[in-house]
Amino acid sequence: MTAHDPLAAWRSNPFFVLEMPTGATPTEVERAGQRLLAPLALGSAAAGTYETPLGPATRDADQVRQALAALRDPQQRVLNELWANVVPADGQASGDSNAGLWEEAEHALGWSALWAR
Repeated sequence: MTAHDPLAAWRSNPFFVLEMPTGATPTEVERAGQRLLAPLALGSAAAGTYETPLGPATRDADQVRQALAALRDPQQRVLNELWANVVPADGQASGDSNAGLWEEAEHALGWSALWAR
């Protein structure tokens, strides 16, 4: 049994799966998908992995098809563009790594003084 990955949806963002920038045109997206489907059909190990801000991930042909379908839908594309542009601080996904940032934000907003009372 494998552990549940709470960031799996973020890792499988269509822009990450297709390795495309969020500003890619629909034609560029389609070409990227087709360039990935052929090697995946042949079992290419290189085409089976991709990089995300959260580290490497694996992909298969079905995931590429789903990514293409998501980016064809204008509403899904906008949502995926937003999530693709959110990058974790220092490239780390750990919730503990942001504890210092939250404390700084609380201090900047004057909230830390409220908790000290």
